[in-house]
Amino acid sequence: MKTLLRIDSSSRIEGSHSRALADYVEKRWKEENPEGKVIFRDLVESQLPHIHNSTIVGFYTPMENWSEEAAEATALSDVLISELKNADALLISSPLYNLNIPSNLKAYFDQVVRIGHTFGIDENGYFGLLENKTAYVAIVKGGVYKDTVMEQYDFQEPYLKAILGHMGIRQTHLFSLEGTTDTDILEQNKKQVYELIDKSFKTKTDAYH
Repeated sequence: MKTLLRIDSSSRIEGSHSRALADYVEKRWKEENPEGKVIFRDLVESQLPHIHNSTIVGFYTPMENWSEEAAEATALSDVLISELKNADALLISSPLYNLNIPSNLKAYFDQVVRIGHTFGIDENGYFGLLENKTAYVAIVKGGVYKDTVMEQYDFQEPYLKAILGHMGIRQTHLFSLEGTTDTDILEQNKKQVYELIDKSFKTKTDAYH
């Protein structure tokens, strides 16, 4: 049985375009994996703390030398990494806040991007440890950035690609919905993005409407 780990980060619970986009990706994944299981990690309803100095110390201290404080400080990271490792696929939804991902999603990555667990380093540099996983990334922007002068201000998309690749997750399907503040642009772009989602799955479905 396959497992999908879904991570939502929009501060909006109702009326969120990124959550709605992720809903559709989840629906298509379930159609392709009818026996599959979905694990939910809502970063708004259950907020994660930012990492503290004791957490960082624990990350870089061998387990045999851990203090009780280090063990406690890394316990949440252990849970989140276990959740991530046990998932076959990852679904991340993210709005664009101030040119990048929401701070709660950054807090999540700070907890799971951990040396010896999700990435390593040798004489050739960094290498990811989470291979053979698929990531579905549903991102939303109020304005239009792609192929415009505004693209230089988009740090959301390149960051998500880079951080997932850093952990070895390179099979990434990116679904970007732009122009959500303009009704006409939104409807046109929404149709294109949902069609792209359909193409990313093998099972056939009715066209989005």
